[in-house]
Amino acid sequence: MGNYRSKLRRAGYTDVLVNSMKRGSQDSPRNVKKPKRFEINFLPNMPAGENESSMESKRLEIVEEMKKRHPSSTLIAQYMDITFSLRRKELVEKEPSVKETLQRWPALFRESQIIAEFNRITSKNLKQEFFSALDKNTSRFLEIFESKKGTAGKKLSEYLIQMKSANLTDVTARRTAVLRGLAVLLGEDTTDFFKTCFDIDIVTPQVSIGILTVVPEDSPISPQGLPLEVTDTAIILEGLIAMDGLENVPHAMCFVFGLIYALNMEYPSQLKYTFEFIQRVFLSLGHKSLKPKLQSLKNLLF
Repeated sequence: MGNYRSKLRRAGYTDVLVNSMKRGSQDSPRNVKKPKRFEINFLPNMPAGENESSMESKRLEIVEEMKKRHPSSTLIAQYMDITFSLRRKELVEKEPSVKETLQRWPALFRESQIIAEFNRITSKNLKQEFFSALDKNTSRFLEIFESKKGTAGKKLSEYLIQMKSANLTDVTARRTAVLRGLAVLLGEDTTDFFKTCFDIDIVTPQVSIGILTVVPEDSPISPQGLPLEVTDTAIILEGLIAMDGLENVPHAMCFVFGLIYALNMEYPSQLKYTFEFIQRVFLSLGHKSLKPKLQSLKNLLF
């Protein structure tokens, strides 16, 4: 394998070449990170017959198409696929701000394109595999919640009470309870990640990564509340609303995960174990060996 990778480097394959450069060397792109999350296409080569100039022209066409009232999904999908290597080169080597990426690649923040980009990077169907794993393990998670004691058990029991008062068979309520409870099981604080506000007074929280839930004015808001009746759900990146109009918290959580891959971002520090559990256990991205905290939860789950 080592000899094979050497041949690829000599042939100019950027996905391999970028990780052969020594940190701090003159030829090494600033702050380029090695693939950490088992990306299959971390930094792919340009497609045959294309160069930066031709792909930049297609990028501009995507931007113009996105300005239309009814943009062509077919054209956007085609050009986003062709320009994948240009986009990854920008995001990996230059690390632009989310604001700049929104301007240059507005289509990347559409649900369909997050799913497509995640598939290009990992060869996984993000939405299908995320919700399949979540639903498959929901019943067992709820059993674990009910068995927990102490401070964690108190928080989890509050989630269960709210979930049951909504509707025991409500898929959204069950998914929301599990995703919020997952962080509690892993001992993580979700205060700066899950944010809620009233629909008459929408304030964008200044957080690096988070989910904002907008609820009706007469809806009670509590730090431990599950926002089950919502008017809107948005994803916040670097203090900006990167996406809104999402169905609910579980869908927002799914697309936050996808955007982290698409934008080559770090997991939010306050929820690093939660996101790693989603990566390693839900989506099977990574080696079988897990950190003790994640392995303990996986053992409980299975």
